[in-house]
Amino acid sequence: MRRAYLESIFRTIEWLGLDYDHGPTGPDDFLRHYSQLLHQPAYNYLLRRLRLVPGLLHASTRSRTNGLEIPVDLDQPGAAWRAQVPPGTTVSFADGWQGTSSLDLGAAMPDFVLRKKDAVVAYQLASIADDLRLGTTLIVRGQDLLPSTAAQLWLAQQLPETTAFSAARIQFLHHPLLTDSEGRKLSKSQQQPLDRGVLNAATGPQPVYEAVARLLQLPAGAGESLKALQQALG
Repeated sequence: MRRAYLESIFRTIEWLGLDYDHGPTGPDDFLRHYSQLLHQPAYNYLLRRLRLVPGLLHASTRSRTNGLEIPVDLDQPGAAWRAQVPPGTTVSFADGWQGTSSLDLGAAMPDFVLRKKDAVVAYQLASIADDLRLGTTLIVRGQDLLPSTAAQLWLAQQLPETTAFSAARIQFLHHPLLTDSEGRKLSKSQQQPLDRGVLNAATGPQPVYEAVARLLQLPAGAGESLKALQQALG
């Protein structure tokens, strides 16, 4: 994660007046104690174990630019490792926002990356390992990450070490996305490194509280303050 994005996260938490009981206290504490770079041995262990699952992995030098598939050996430098999802694989799980979610993973993500070309573990596997290590029991994501959740739930069942990452143990909620006037998703990738977005545009955090209250269809007045929002949420 870029340092500017990391700093923006902690500035936003402070600006919103949010408090939390566990986790890093700031960017430096995050980098010293919580960065994924510190957990590469655990990720690599899972990669080695997944490599032993018959027919699960294949290596490729495919790039985003040309999309050409060039199968290579798993040990070839510069090759990405991909998980092969059997055609017709459907993943279903309970979602706190829209009830039961069901996705044809074989069509949506037929061969997603587990290890990138630089030999660093990719998001899907790192996310599973981190959530298990931290004892995560609730995962809140945007609806654009529904395929990733399905991929992680399927992947976790391929090893006994990761089967605890399941919808039976973890609650999932995929919320609608915030969009701009043209319907494009608002994200940090659309901002300049030092752009503070709503922190500069608003005089205080109340517009955010109000937006959350509207999104969750809470009673009138729930967005007047953080305390009112917390009380409405119970």
